[in-house]
Amino acid sequence: MTPEALGRAWLDAFNAHDVERLIALYADDCTHTSPKIRALHPETGGQLVGKAALRTWWTDAIKRLPGLRYELVRLTANEERVVLEYLRHAPHEAPMPVAEAFDVREGRIVASRVFHG
Repeated sequence: MTPEALGRAWLDAFNAHDVERLIALYADDCTHTSPKIRALHPETGGQLVGKAALRTWWTDAIKRLPGLRYELVRLTANEERVVLEYLRHAPHEAPMPVAEAFDVREGRIVASRVFHG
């Protein structure tokens, strides 16, 4: 899978709320850093490690926000990194601009970082 295809597969899996398909795109020892994680779970320092932690995080997010979806604005990719810019649409909230960067190794996401605008 090309890095661009990986970015599109990630977005499609997220918008389908298919946590298992989403998790399959990550390396086992991946990290995920987000201001939302820091806000809801300050003890983590805003970072989750491993697929099990991501599975728990996204399963909970989808339960809390069943209408959550991301609208792609721009996707930029090379062999080592994918950057998605999207609008976060959540029920009863104004759309939020977000950028998310994936570090890619051997076709899997090894690290992801979220930046809210």
